[in-house]
Amino acid sequence: MLVEIIIATFVVSLVSFIGILISNKHIHKFIHYMISFAAASLISVVFFDLIPESFSEIPSGEVAFSLIYIVIGIVSFFLIETFLHWHHCGKEHTHTKPEGALILGGDFFHNFFDGILIAGAFLLNYSTGILVTFSVLVHEIPHEVGNFAVLIHSGFKKNKALLLNFYSALSAVLGGVLGYFVLEKISFVIPYVVLISAGGLLYIALSDIVPSMHEHLKESKTGVIETIVFVLTIALFKIFFVLFH
Repeated sequence: MLVEIIIATFVVSLVSFIGILISNKHIHKFIHYMISFAAASLISVVFFDLIPESFSEIPSGEVAFSLIYIVIGIVSFFLIETFLHWHHCGKEHTHTKPEGALILGGDFFHNFFDGILIAGAFLLNYSTGILVTFSVLVHEIPHEVGNFAVLIHSGFKKNKALLLNFYSALSAVLGGVLGYFVLEKISFVIPYVVLISAGGLLYIALSDIVPSMHEHLKESKTGVIETIVFVLTIALFKIFFVLFH
């Protein structure tokens, strides 16, 4: 399972090179729809997979109380984001070099925790690991585009921005490996760690990605398509989990 975790986290890290496409004049229109898909996939994986799978591993008498771990995840990610003054989807502001350094630091810890989440999901079961990896990968696309834009606006050259973004993204591999060795020795905590991570993913979806969708709703045509993508993605995920999970 360690090999699968390393491969999964490394593939997620490679998404940092999405900045190569930033000069494409169509990338922003594409990202609008990807943001909708990312939000829907995160919400779906949290409610249709992570939470049910975790509850199945927790004694029935503790299930109601274990909801507190989801709240802990939400609050933890809120505090981390507040402390770092950093937003996952990258909103359009004027940026300075200190902000570029700040986002690299925030990205390092964000990807490190992504790695731990992926490790915990694989240790829970293989199919959950694959689905969580896919979900993380999808939400990383608009996030990494936002990071790249911040670095460019902060004064970094394109090639240096790409490399720095990739180096910070590699912390996912570190988090995955560390998560594997630590969580395997204390396997009883895996369902609770996954619930905390589920709360974190839910926070990302509802506080960062969904608001980014609302910013584009002013354009009626784009907004309608984004809404359709969002609802249809959740419906398809639900059908998938009912049929194959």
